[in-house]
Amino acid sequence: MTPDEPITSLIDLLSNESQKLLTTSGSELIQKIGIETVRGVVLDVLSGRNLRDSTEMLTRRRLVSLNVATVDMILKGSAIQSDFVGKLPEIAERILQQKRLSKADRWMAQWVLGLTDKASQNVLRDNANLLSEYRQRLVQVFEDVIAQSVAELGVLRGEIALNGMPAVELSWKLMLYLLGIVGAQTLTIRGSEKSVYGKLFERLVLGSLLHILGFQHTGISGARNFEREFWLSSQGERRESDATALWEAGKGARFDIGFIGRGNPEISLDKVSRFAREIELGKATWFMATIVIVDRIGRGSKIKELTRQADGDIVQMSLAYWPQEVAVILNERMGFEHLLVSMPREEVSDYLAEAIKTVPLAQFLPNQE
Repeated sequence: MTPDEPITSLIDLLSNESQKLLTTSGSELIQKIGIETVRGVVLDVLSGRNLRDSTEMLTRRRLVSLNVATVDMILKGSAIQSDFVGKLPEIAERILQQKRLSKADRWMAQWVLGLTDKASQNVLRDNANLLSEYRQRLVQVFEDVIAQSVAELGVLRGEIALNGMPAVELSWKLMLYLLGIVGAQTLTIRGSEKSVYGKLFERLVLGSLLHILGFQHTGISGARNFEREFWLSSQGERRESDATALWEAGKGARFDIGFIGRGNPEISLDKVSRFAREIELGKATWFMATIVIVDRIGRGSKIKELTRQADGDIVQMSLAYWPQEVAVILNERMGFEHLLVSMPREEVSDYLAEAIKTVPLAQFLPNQE
């Protein structure tokens, strides 16, 4: 680009590596951190540790790297166009009015305006005609705050320079727009990673648990031998389950897992009630137990008793021995047999640490089925 040439894409101001930070998937995550690191995270969850604790530094690294890329973008843009920061809102509006946008282009433009996908839906109601008015009001807010800051604190002075590019004058305008972008960026990335990690580790944790319990993974094709086997994310007649396991003729279980906060009683009971108690597999009718696995259960909650009354079971992953609790439930429901059922609780942790070493995690990735 030449000086003062109109900027039509903020993504073009990012390096290829920085652009990759804007999108991520489960398979890309595995490639970045390695299958053995993922194995450690799965063991953490099976041992009662919070998934968010195990993935927080991964999220933080991505955010900090994007923060750096944002500074780089502003400096590059300022070298191309005079008063680039002041023109950023108009550039973002122009980009968002395009009909076909990649997610990366959309996100960068939204962040300049302090928006996320959800905020765009709620504030703008997905109406592009409201975008111009919103941009004008936002710019006015910035101008008012900048004037107030100068009056109360004085003029912010300095220069920022990077890698031989022309120095950019430091000002309240630059700092406030930069901080606004970083704020919206943080909300978007945290929401995105929450979804990516949740979907990925739901499969990995359930797949690992059922493998450790002695079930054989069959992939999305479903039942093959009709005993001691399981598949992930099957679509049943009444609703989707995260995993289905068959123990022996006529006996099986369906699993639903969620990593977000305390188990909501209404949601958990709804999941239990929506799963069919009996399903047709092959030429036989199967009794299906229902097990809902949540991050934790609130103190004093009666959800366990209520779920039992609904003919289901709920397990909380915050317990260090929760895989054993699943084994005991399966034993009570269908005569399931496994070492974990009667294992002393103090031995469960070491047993899981050894068993996870041979779990075929790659089989449970979405693109492997």
